Amino acid sequence: MSTIPQGLSRKIQAVAGGPTHRRLAKWASYVPAIGALEPALQELSAYDLRKESLSLRYRARSGEPLDRLLIEAFALVREAGRRTLGMRHFDVQLLGGAAVHHRSIAEMQTGEGKTLTATLPMYLAALEGKGAHLATVNDYLAKRDADLMKPIYEALGLSVGVIQGQQPQADRRKAYHCDVTYGTSNEMGFDFLRDRLLKRRIDEGHRDLFGEMLGGQASHNEKPVQRDLHYMLVDEADSILIDEARTPLIISALPGEDEKIAAEAYSWAAEVAPKFIEDEHYEYEHKEKRVDLVLEGRQLVRELPKPSATDKLPLSTIYEYIERAIKVGREMILDRHYVVRDGEIVIVDEFTGRLAEGRKWRAGIHQAIEAKEGVEVTFETNQAARITIQDLFLRYARLTGMTGTARSSARELRKIYKTYVVPIPTNRPPIRQQLPTQVYGTAEAKWHAIVDDVMAEHQKGRPVLVGTRSIDKSEILSRLLEAKGLVHTVLNARYIAREAEIVAEAGQHGKITVATNMAGRGTDIKLGPGVEEIGGLHVVCTELHESQRIDRQLIGRCGRQGDPGTYRQFLSLDDEILLLGFGPKKAKRLLELGARSEGALSGYEGAFRRAQQKVERKHFRDRKVMLYFEKERQKMQRQMSQDPYLDTAG
Repeated sequence: MSTIPQGLSRKIQAVAGGPTHRRLAKWASYVPAIGALEPALQELSAYDLRKESLSLRYRARSGEPLDRLLIEAFALVREAGRRTLGMRHFDVQLLGGAAVHHRSIAEMQTGEGKTLTATLPMYLAALEGKGAHLATVNDYLAKRDADLMKPIYEALGLSVGVIQGQQPQADRRKAYHCDVTYGTSNEMGFDFLRDRLLKRRIDEGHRDLFGEMLGGQASHNEKPVQRDLHYMLVDEADSILIDEARTPLIISALPGEDEKIAAEAYSWAAEVAPKFIEDEHYEYEHKEKRVDLVLEGRQLVRELPKPSATDKLPLSTIYEYIERAIKVGREMILDRHYVVRDGEIVIVDEFTGRLAEGRKWRAGIHQAIEAKEGVEVTFETNQAARITIQDLFLRYARLTGMTGTARSSARELRKIYKTYVVPIPTNRPPIRQQLPTQVYGTAEAKWHAIVDDVMAEHQKGRPVLVGTRSIDKSEILSRLLEAKGLVHTVLNARYIAREAEIVAEAGQHGKITVATNMAGRGTDIKLGPGVEEIGGLHVVCTELHESQRIDRQLIGRCGRQGDPGTYRQFLSLDDEILLLGFGPKKAKRLLELGARSEGALSGYEGAFRRAQQKVERKHFRDRKVMLYFEKERQKMQRQMSQDPYLDTAG
C-alpha cells in the first residue's frame, strides 16, 4: 500500500475520526499510486490514451473486479481531464471519487468540483458496459454537466447521453444505451414506468388503454428505452434521496365519468370555501394540518346550492371536498408553494427553489389548487403506474452519491439506502466568517434590517447574495431594495432560463442578487476582479428553512475554494419555522412578544434551532412511515401476483 501524502493525511485527520478516518486513509493510499502513473500517460498520444482505456474496458468486461482497475482508471481520467479541459483532478477529488466508487455518499463542500470528481467513478462503472447513470436536480444541470464533461469521456472512447423532458422515445433509448447517461431522477423514474407498461402490453400481446399514453398507435417496433438498472450516482444526493423521496411519480390513465363529476365538485368547493369561518363552521388542527367541519359547517354545506353532478356523490364525500378546499385556501400560497404557468399549476420545490416539473400533490390537493386558481382540473385517480424516488433508486445494483450537505442526514441515508456519508477534505482551508445572528420582533423590522445590511456591504463594493425561502418573499425584498435605489437581480423559479447568467455575475464587484434556494444547487459563484481583497461574497440568510441542510447550502455560496466570505442570519419571531416547530399556542405567544418589541432582540436564537430540529424529526418520521406503507403495499400486491408498480389503483 502506498504512503499517503502528508498534506492529505493532515486534511483527513481534520474532517474525520473513527471508522470514517480509516476508510479515508485506505482510499487516500491510492493517490500516490495514481500520481506515479502520470508521467507515462502524459507521453502517450491521443490514440494510445484511448487504446489504454479500451484495454481497461476489456479487462472489466472479462470479469476483473473494478477495485483492481481503480488506480489505472482514475489516472486515465485525470490525464484526459488535463488534456481536454485543462482541469487536472486535485488529490481530494481523487479521494472523493474513490469514496463514491466504494458505495458511499461523498460530502464535498461547495466549489470543490463535484462535477469533475463525478467523472472518476462514472468512468470506472461504465467500463463494465452495463450503463452508468448520473441523476441531478433538473434538465438544465443534467445537460450542462454532460456537455461540460463529454470531452473527458470521449477522449477515453466512451459515449455520453443526456435525458431531457419532452425527448422522443428513440432519442431516449439511444441516450440510455450510451456508456454514461446524465438525466433527472423524475425523467428516469417515468421512463422506468413507461417501460414497465410497455412490457406488460407486449406480454399480453394486445393493445389496451395504455397504448395512447405510450405515444399513440401500438407498434411492433416499440421497445423499452432503459437497460437493467446497474449503477447510479446521485448528484445533490440529500435533495433527491431525502427531500424528493416522499413524492411518488405517477402516470395516470385516461379520465372517466367519475373524474368529470369530481372536476365539478372541486370547482364548486373552491367557489364556496370562503363562506366557511374557522371555529364557527370548522376546526383547524395545526399539528396535523387537518380541517374538520363541525355541525354548523355541515349544515351550511347542505344548505348551499350545488351543481347537479354532485347529486351522485354521498354527503360525506361532499364534506371532504369542502374540507380540502378550505385546507388549500389556508395553506397553499401562490408564488410560494406553486406558480400558475400556461394554464397549469406547477409546484415550487421548497428545497431547491426550482419548479418541480411533472410533479403533483396527492390526495386531491393538486386538484383543489387547480380549482382555486380557476385552471383546468386534472386527475390523479385511475393511476396506471406509480413509483417513489426512494424505490426507484433502491432498484439499482449499485447506488452512490455526492452532495455538499449530507452529514446531518447520514443516519437516514445509511438506514434506507445502505450508503455511508463520508466527508471529503477541502482542497484549500475554508475561511468564510459567520457574523452575529440578528433576531427581530416582526418580519417588517427584519426586512428593513436586511436592506440596511445589504446597503452597508454594497457601499464597500462587495457582492451580496440574499437567500429567501420563497418567490413571494424574494419579490417583497426586491421592492424594498428598489425603494432604496439599490440595483439588483432576482433569481427565482420565474427566471430559470437566465439562472446560469445571473449566477455567473453574482460575484462581481458591487452586485446584489436576491435568490430563492435555487442559487444553492449545482452552481458556483466566482469572485470578480478585486473582490477578494475587499472581503469576498457576503451572504444574507433571511429565514431558517425546514432543514438545516438548505441553510448550509446557501451559506456554502461564499468562501469557495479558500476564497474569503461572510454570512449573516436574520430571523424574526413571526417566522414560519416557529409555528411549524412549536405549534400555534407557543408561536402566538412569541408573535405577541414580537409585536411589542423594538430593535434587535437577544437570547432567542436557540429557540429557532430547536424548532428547526423538531420539524426535521417530523419529516424523518413521515418518510419512515411512507417507506413502511410502500413496502407493505408492494408485499401485499406481490402476494396477489400483481405488479406493485402498475396495479396501483385505489
